[in-house]
Amino acid sequence: MFQEIERKFLVRPLVPSERGKCGDFKAEAFKATDIIQGYLSHRPTVRVRIKGDMGYLTIKGPVGPSGLSRFEWEKEITKDEALALLQLAEPGRIEKTRYLVKNTDGIHTWEVDEFHGDNEGLVMAEIELSSEADTFDKPAWIGKEVTGDPRYYNSYLMKHPTKEWK
Repeated sequence: MFQEIERKFLVRPLVPSERGKCGDFKAEAFKATDIIQGYLSHRPTVRVRIKGDMGYLTIKGPVGPSGLSRFEWEKEITKDEALALLQLAEPGRIEKTRYLVKNTDGIHTWEVDEFHGDNEGLVMAEIELSSEADTFDKPAWIGKEVTGDPRYYNSYLMKHPTKEWK
């Protein structure tokens, strides 16, 4: 019930010469939402997020051995409550736009995050699954899998943004 199972991938850059071959996730998106988030704690991970006009408080447990699943509890809160809690958050914020894209299998939805600020240029896609054995189609714009790589956790990106990567 409180289990999150997901796989995470980098998104291939859209190269003009590949238009039509690689696909453009933005052209396929049915919704886009701006997100700002901060972290109150890292053990367990306690995240405060503003997504559109709503706020969310999320608690996540450690990632399991497969790197695919972890405990997740989320509670909707008001935007004002989230803004107040962000004042208590550790330094740094994650800013991104999330695009929702229906997968070609008609079952799953991709959450594609285009990062802004200190992580500008990073674009990642996640797909939530009902079990670790679930299969799914991969659109042409899906690149390298980074599931389980802690460098691509939002909590890591907040402290070590991609602008600092060498």
